[in-house]
Amino acid sequence: MATSVETQTGAAATAGPKLPRLLFGDNQFFGVNHMSEEKARAQAMRFQDTGAIMDVLDVAYDEGITSFMCTTHDRIAEVAERVRLDPTRYADFTFQPCMPYAHKYADAVTENGMLGALKRFLPEEGLMNAALRGGKAFATKDVEGIITLLIDAEMAMFRGVETPVIWLQNVVVDLLLGLGFKDAFAIFDHHVRTKYHAQPGFITMNLPLLLDALDEAGLENPIVCSNINKIGFRMSGGIEGYQRVLEERRFRAVAMSVYASGAIPPREAIEWLSEQPNIESMVFGASSRQNIQSTRRLVDEFFGA
Repeated sequence: MATSVETQTGAAATAGPKLPRLLFGDNQFFGVNHMSEEKARAQAMRFQDTGAIMDVLDVAYDEGITSFMCTTHDRIAEVAERVRLDPTRYADFTFQPCMPYAHKYADAVTENGMLGALKRFLPEEGLMNAALRGGKAFATKDVEGIITLLIDAEMAMFRGVETPVIWLQNVVVDLLLGLGFKDAFAIFDHHVRTKYHAQPGFITMNLPLLLDALDEAGLENPIVCSNINKIGFRMSGGIEGYQRVLEERRFRAVAMSVYASGAIPPREAIEWLSEQPNIESMVFGASSRQNIQSTRRLVDEFFGA
């Protein structure tokens, strides 16, 4: 299927500013732990209050980790509001939204119905435009209109804060891979660049397969986040395939699950990561000052301050 952005991806392929070496993730705030359900529940209870989230973000920020790679969970809207209200304190703070947050939509439709959910998420001043665009999209099966409508809905909470990178979550990326709908990647890329003047990023559980698809979609040197760790934890296709594309392919790699949810000691994990080619950035989650400081120091030691 051809799209209206098909001929524009070449101009959009220019590499943007280099990413920070360390990105701070949000799994720990919302009870996500791939190794321990008990630990996940304890973390979810601890961070029921937004103030508790801000306390941890402040520790990371004061350690020089200024970029927050986050879902579009409702609680992140509260974090964005606090940052927005204190521009002096958070002058260098940036968000890297990861969308969509599927549970949010499912819960909103259950509670408010389809129209109520749309009203809840869409920017108020753009509601009529979005409704018209969405109506046309659904009426004509215009996939580009649907995709851009959903991006705008997700981005509403980040108005007035810096969002230099906007990510498409692996739940959608890998679904599109399975469907073979590669044009959607070009639509996302174009809309993020032109409307939000941000760099698009793609999160996946199958790095080699996604890179092939992005090549076919005409996206050059893309930013891609995937599990990259010493033991091959949740690395679809195997660790050898990942190491091969890191050596041979042109893209900007962001590593997640570096510690394999605690299966690899931090020093060992980061030392191994530093030996891999083409790693531009690493995302990690932590909930204590000690772990945040330790990770920053290890990254400085092995990657250079």
